[in-house]
Amino acid sequence: MDSRLGFSDSNEISNSSGICCVATNGETHSTHELPAPGVAALSRLSENLGSIFETQEFDFFSDAKMVLEDGREVPVHRCILSARSAFFKNVFSSSAAKERCGKFELKELAKDHGVGFDAVVAVLGYLYSGRVKSLPKGLCVCVDDDCSHFGCRPAVDFMVQVLYASYIFQISELVALYQRHLLDILDRVAPDDILVVLSVANICDKMCERLLVRCIELMVKSDVDVITLDKALPQNIVKRIMDKRLELGLDRPESISFPEKHVKRIHRALDSDDVELVRMLLKEGHTNLDDAHALHYAVAYCDAKTTTELLDLGLADVNHKNSRGYTVLHVAAMRKEPKIIVSLLTKGAQPSDLTLDGRKALQISKRLTKAVDYYKSTDEGSSKDRLCIEILEQAERREPLLGEASLSLAMAGDDLRMKMLYLENRVGLAKLLFPIEAKVVMDIAQVDGTSELPLADLCSSNSTKRSTVDLNEAPFKIKEEHLIRMRALSRTVELGKRFFPRCSEVLNKIMDADDLSQLACMGNDTPEERLVKRRRYTELQEVLSKAFDEDKEEFDRSTMSSSSSSTSIGVARPNGKLAMKN
Repeated sequence: MDSRLGFSDSNEISNSSGICCVATNGETHSTHELPAPGVAALSRLSENLGSIFETQEFDFFSDAKMVLEDGREVPVHRCILSARSAFFKNVFSSSAAKERCGKFELKELAKDHGVGFDAVVAVLGYLYSGRVKSLPKGLCVCVDDDCSHFGCRPAVDFMVQVLYASYIFQISELVALYQRHLLDILDRVAPDDILVVLSVANICDKMCERLLVRCIELMVKSDVDVITLDKALPQNIVKRIMDKRLELGLDRPESISFPEKHVKRIHRALDSDDVELVRMLLKEGHTNLDDAHALHYAVAYCDAKTTTELLDLGLADVNHKNSRGYTVLHVAAMRKEPKIIVSLLTKGAQPSDLTLDGRKALQISKRLTKAVDYYKSTDEGSSKDRLCIEILEQAERREPLLGEASLSLAMAGDDLRMKMLYLENRVGLAKLLFPIEAKVVMDIAQVDGTSELPLADLCSSNSTKRSTVDLNEAPFKIKEEHLIRMRALSRTVELGKRFFPRCSEVLNKIMDADDLSQLACMGNDTPEERLVKRRRYTELQEVLSKAFDEDKEEFDRSTMSSSSSSTSIGVARPNGKLAMKN
């Protein structure tokens, strides 16, 4: 791990058994004197036990499994953990553990704060070997190349998770070590990240008293508002902070209480996802959305649907800044929800706006994202983090492209049947190849709430099973719900083109294949025609697979060379097929 974070390759701490535990990348004994026999024996014992945890055969020898929140299982040995921690001794001796045959879930043991895989491995590695090892590269480093990484969010998150896990597992020496590490970097940690440290320090109670006091001191002098404090911390800690601010004259007495009654009612309505009630409260005229910072509140704490509905009222300035100098887009970057970010950008949010300390939304998003997750993303949360960065990069880079989505749509002209067929195929293909990006834009365009036209009606103008709609002969009679769907699909393509141009380019190349539309319709074909189409279908599948491989390779190269380049998400190879109507 980067030594700037307060770690080194060699740390000494004493455990409750009086054993001296040293973390090294290799033996560094002096060549002038040999270690005492007892020290050498303990060192070998540490190495041997540590090798059990690190070996590939670890699972074979284990007799219990720790199930993490993401579903992954970590095999462990009950006798070793019971000997090293009174907590695990009680866990494994309980009747409930015996009924589960040694399998236990971490979330049942650590209920107050999340603990990730890397933090669990760090703590278990210490329990086995007695050594605090240096961290894997990229684990405590954010995506922003201009960051010193001394106290950025990935570093804070890891240390806090290890601290909390050590507290839960009753490893006092490890709690003390990580409390010292956090105290060393706390002055360089962003106020919103200090809230995370403060919350866990409060959980650890007396074991982290120094850390708790220092965090409160920093919060008292910070610009963090009472609403943010109330959402992140227990009431007794909020009261301590606000009382201290009042004592030091840092707040007016009237600002110590929660927001005035009418604003609080608006926030409560948003908590209940009741935008109609918000509209009614605004009619009373006591305040407006901007003065109540209602959009900031919704972006920070409500779901994407509520935020979209509030935006659709058209009563809020999407670039309005709150008392801390944050626009709504800044708050959305901290929330790391791509659907909300895209919704704000489509309503005119400016990605170039700066916070009081000179940060853009893109930089905020980068400093909250672990580099190791950004470059090697597999789980949904990490993919969303990277997607937020790419959306903001694209928003800063250029405006939406003009013109048709592809040659195929342009050639369709005014033929509604062909346009609908094209849009259905394109969006369906996007869902297959780029599911995360497609989900974002489809939700914003509200495609799922529209009525899909049966494929038979689109593919065959002579079908005897056709509905009452004839898109070729009577386009003026098309049902309103189908026009709504066409507009939603068109909006989806437009948003995809704007925020995911590389994905859109790949789709253009596939959709412009001359016979792709014909391949989707096989209802009235002869057996010979079907055979020809199936052969062509197989060829297109091979072309698609090759295009995907090339796109993925280019993405991997570009992300390794520059974290600021605009790339598509590296998703798993599609295992679905293009829709064919038999």
